[in-house]
Amino acid sequence: MIAGIVFACFIITYIFLQIVAWLTNEDKSIDADNPYLADAKEPVKRNAYEQVIKPVLDRVLSFLCLVILSPVFLILCLAVYIDDPGPVFFKQKRIGKDKHYFYLHKFRTMKMSAPHDVPTNQLKNPEEYITRVGRFLRKTSLDELSQLWDIFRSKMHIVSPRPALWNQDDLVAERDKYDANSVRPGLTGWAQINGRDELEIPLKARLDGEYIRALRESSLKGFCMDCRCFFGTIRSVVKHDGVVEGGTGVLEKEKRNRGRK
Repeated sequence: MIAGIVFACFIITYIFLQIVAWLTNEDKSIDADNPYLADAKEPVKRNAYEQVIKPVLDRVLSFLCLVILSPVFLILCLAVYIDDPGPVFFKQKRIGKDKHYFYLHKFRTMKMSAPHDVPTNQLKNPEEYITRVGRFLRKTSLDELSQLWDIFRSKMHIVSPRPALWNQDDLVAERDKYDANSVRPGLTGWAQINGRDELEIPLKARLDGEYIRALRESSLKGFCMDCRCFFGTIRSVVKHDGVVEGGTGVLEKEKRNRGRK
């Protein structure tokens, strides 16, 4: 009896979230000014894991996480708002599968006065824009939790190259060399557990390319690669590996600057 009630509640919740996802889905006009679609490539052949199994796993796991972690979401929402009143979630245009735009969601970690659509590595002093709660969220990567919603609505994968900003032409161009723009972006990925913010764009794109090769070599190899990234992410989050305020390649930039002195 109890099991039946719980199952019914899960089904109702799933249907409700699916309706919300459908009602809030991006309009096709989001790509009206998308310059990346002009040089779109032919669709690539995808194996059973990438085309069927991986999306189903993403949908099931993201739904379960959204339900189980709902109390954590509530606490984080309250903390973000109390620290700096304003929208709890930060919505930003990113590059998705086949270079189509979509809106990515994060818990807001920066003050309402912070510039919008500017990568952290392009801010002169990013620390001054980060809220007190935001520092904690970034250090623990909890600000990324809200992207479970983007995974549930089939805009992202759990594991895949991280989504580039709509104006990060250099990263998009580098990823084109490795066909890394042809997949849905991910919550975490191979580059994330091999340096994250410490990596410069050419190296980050090359690591994304390594992931794509493994994903498309075979279903088994793709699944094993996703498992490596998933469990590697848990280790990186616990150790706070690769999290550097200032963004992509910041450590290499600092080394070069010290070398000029």
